[in-house]
Amino acid sequence: MEIRWLEDFIALARTRHFSRAADDQHVTQPTFSRRIKLLEEEMGVTLINRQTLPLSLTPAGEEFLTLCEQVTERVRLTRDRVREINAGQQRRIMVAAPQSLLPHFLPEWLASTGWQDRVQPYLRATGWVANDYFQALARAECDLAICYWPIGRCDLDIDTSACTYRVIGHERLIPVTGLNAEGEPCALLPGSRHQPAPWLAYPKRGLLGSAVKAHLARLPQSTYLTAQSENLYAAGIKELVLLGYGMSWLPERNVAAELAQGKLVRAGDSRWDVPMELRLYRHQSHHHAELDGFWSELATPRT
Repeated sequence: MEIRWLEDFIALARTRHFSRAADDQHVTQPTFSRRIKLLEEEMGVTLINRQTLPLSLTPAGEEFLTLCEQVTERVRLTRDRVREINAGQQRRIMVAAPQSLLPHFLPEWLASTGWQDRVQPYLRATGWVANDYFQALARAECDLAICYWPIGRCDLDIDTSACTYRVIGHERLIPVTGLNAEGEPCALLPGSRHQPAPWLAYPKRGLLGSAVKAHLARLPQSTYLTAQSENLYAAGIKELVLLGYGMSWLPERNVAAELAQGKLVRAGDSRWDVPMELRLYRHQSHHHAELDGFWSELATPRT
């Protein structure tokens, strides 16, 4: 199967129109249609529903599209890296990290390693959830991944068995809230049965949501919260907290300035803080000289 067939299919899925997709691929429509037909014959299934306007993908086509995007992205990354090697350039290390770590942790940590010119943030990762990092490591889309990780026992459905990690820092999720018009906190822990605290939550199955849930379960005191919304990303939750919609647990580094300025206040004392590690993961089967050199300079790994 040719890689251009996969690129053709992605173009058709994007445009939902044979002639426009053919134009995007710089071929005639008959040639393009023939290549799509050959692709379907190669796969042994119908990928395009030609009876709808605009065209639609069959269930098999939807699944195949995801695989096409992964394969073509991997080919693009490999092509770029091979060209770097051919040009005699030192290969850069790509590190995936949550957006909340980019301004407040990653630059200082890289500077402390002395590798800041050879390690580059993989910006596509800023919108990922936890499992995405480990899937990307498995397919070598990135070399390293930094994740928040609960220190206490936590119910996480994430397979990390193929990876090894090193702890490169610590963080706390602390409960914070904004102020109302009278200058009073918008929400305070633990809340009450009759007046639960408005809570801007993470999804319970996400990494941060699981960490908060497990920490609250370990506390002897009951907590009364009512979820106003769910958001995967700390940055989005922080905006809502600043607007006065309730309280939430946010990384301490990310709210330090707002706490100092009085824009945010604590919604509870330190017993409500959720301790986290900052873990740097790599896949055990992927190696190149720069990555191995960088890894060897860090502390002793745990698997």
